[in-house]
Amino acid sequence: MAVTIDPRTSVFGDRLIVTGTYAAGDNAVDLSSILASIDFAGANSSGIIASRPLVDSATHTTAVVFAPDVRIDGTTIRIAGGLADSTIGDTAPTQAGTFIAIGRRS
Repeated sequence: MAVTIDPRTSVFGDRLIVTGTYAAGDNAVDLSSILASIDFAGANSSGIIASRPLVDSATHTTAVVFAPDVRIDGTTIRIAGGLADSTIGDTAPTQAGTFIAIGRRS
């Protein structure tokens, strides 16, 4: 597992923007040494990811991409690969990617 935090952060007021990368298999980015809380977090996969079907009320199916799934857990970003049945799981992402977090500075 190899989470890398970019050395140049951006500051505005008491907020900090942190960016970095994660490796395939990394499912947590701990930012507790930099941030007191996280207001926003996002992640992008480095390659093409599989789509999952989304079924509407008229039973039409459309292929939609929902990955990686990102959740905020205190000062940790949880990155999940998502499950084939369209639920959020704690499966580690199968591809590396980049992340961004905006939060209150420590």
